[in-house]
Amino acid sequence: MEATKKVLVIDDDPVVGKSFQRVLGGKGYAVISAASGAEALDRLAREDYDVVYADIKMPGMDGLEVTERIKASRPWLPVVIVTGYGSQENEARAAKLGVAGFLNKPLSPDMIEGSAQLALMQEAKPAAAKAGTQAGPVSFIKNVGLFIAAPFIGLAYVVAFPFIGLGLLGWLAIKALAHRGVDVDQPSSPDSDVR
Repeated sequence: MEATKKVLVIDDDPVVGKSFQRVLGGKGYAVISAASGAEALDRLAREDYDVVYADIKMPGMDGLEVTERIKASRPWLPVVIVTGYGSQENEARAAKLGVAGFLNKPLSPDMIEGSAQLALMQEAKPAAAKAGTQAGPVSFIKNVGLFIAAPFIGLAYVVAFPFIGLGLLGWLAIKALAHRGVDVDQPSSPDSDVR
């Protein structure tokens, strides 16, 4: 089965990465693991991912710091926080960063799969923005062109609609006269009978 979505799992415990691989690997996801925040940021600089899972408690940079750096450079990328140390403070900080979810360990296969589906549905990056790094100037020129053309398109409607409306009224009048028995093709003569 060809992988359609790339998942980055940041956790210093290799068992967590293997759990994600076991659950999501058979569902068409490519699961890549990173053992630290620094390794994850390096991978993100070289590759695109569709969703990121970050453990909070790791040596060096914690998961919330990593999330903050990810969101600073890729605000559209969904990040799900995974932790065995859940607290209201951590959840509030994660929510402020705009995470797509917050999972408490131990994780079940349903939690992993459900959170991946939910994170991908909540993905804030529109398709145009996803391609925006390559097509940025083209999109800008297209938008400027549409902005300039809009008044002319509006003017065309203003000019054309009265003629279309009058034509429609004329057609309806001819149809009504034909229905009443008036011959609209023959000019009427002054001595013809009027019904």
